[in-house]
Amino acid sequence: MALVLIMGAALWGIGVMMGAPHRLRWVMIGMLWLAVVALHLVLPDGHPLRMATGESPALWLMLAGAASLVLAYRAGLRRLRRAVVAKEAAPAQTGTFSNAELERYARHIILREIGGPGQKKLKEARVLVIGAGGLGSPALMYLAASGVGTIGIIDDDNVDFSNLQRQIIHTDERVYMPKVHSAAEAIGDLNPYVTVRPYQRRLNAEMAADLFAEYDLILDGTDNFDTRYLSNATAHALGKPLISGALSQWEGQLSVFDTANGTPCYQCIFAEAPAPGLAPSCAEAGVISPLPGVIGSMMAAEAVKVITGAGQPLHSEMLIYDALYGETRKFKLSQRADCPVCGTKGDTHEPVAD
Repeated sequence: MALVLIMGAALWGIGVMMGAPHRLRWVMIGMLWLAVVALHLVLPDGHPLRMATGESPALWLMLAGAASLVLAYRAGLRRLRRAVVAKEAAPAQTGTFSNAELERYARHIILREIGGPGQKKLKEARVLVIGAGGLGSPALMYLAASGVGTIGIIDDDNVDFSNLQRQIIHTDERVYMPKVHSAAEAIGDLNPYVTVRPYQRRLNAEMAADLFAEYDLILDGTDNFDTRYLSNATAHALGKPLISGALSQWEGQLSVFDTANGTPCYQCIFAEAPAPGLAPSCAEAGVISPLPGVIGSMMAAEAVKVITGAGQPLHSEMLIYDALYGETRKFKLSQRADCPVCGTKGDTHEPVAD
């Protein structure tokens, strides 16, 4: 039996050295257990391998039974805890707050610009986040922490080890899990008073309008121009505000496109996608780890302002943050008369430094 325990410890150590997630390490231990039990069932009594691994399969079966009881107990405890939290979270009437929520959002409620009415708007708001990656991760976490009542997440990708350098909503244990489900799990752990709607698919023209219609505000944290143009056109057609962010190496940018309130749209500023190679993705060009956190958090802040009416959102402005030199710049943005999406009025201008 000692031999099997040593082998199990060795497998765990190899998993740690290789950076394998906990789930995969336990799978390796489980396979070792299956191999030992299979040997006991196949080999005759007195065989050296049976003698070296405990002589009888009964011990290993009892060990598996005990482990199953522990896991079942922990799962039951988690379900009970969630049920209690859900019961406490349920307010007496729609739009009202439980005592736990009032305590949770106290720092918002005492802000003059938000207060109780603003927090109620957040609770009733429905926000769709496109992409659960570098920008989506911090945006989702802060939207949930802020108390946005319904958060939709659309992404067709799975968590990868290379994501963990910057996509803080995901963990080592959730590598290979669909990003939308990993993000939903993290949000549930952070704030059980938020409803999360995960969509494990890629945004396309066939479903964009129906999906956007269910939400009040759209956040686009994607890294490809096709999706950005589709999000922009759909948001404009439905009159939905669109908060758009982008990253490259050390620099990030964001703006609030709200054509229903007279702002230019995304395609006014970026008339066409750059030629291949001129705007490489993060996978191709790299990105400093904290940068998505900075820009994604700013996107969440803009969302809170748009929802509550606090302050002045980045309407007709683009903010650019250069992390390498610690500089922040803002540009005025104007609508283009020849924009294929919203170009029906105004003059044609390039962005001008503020």
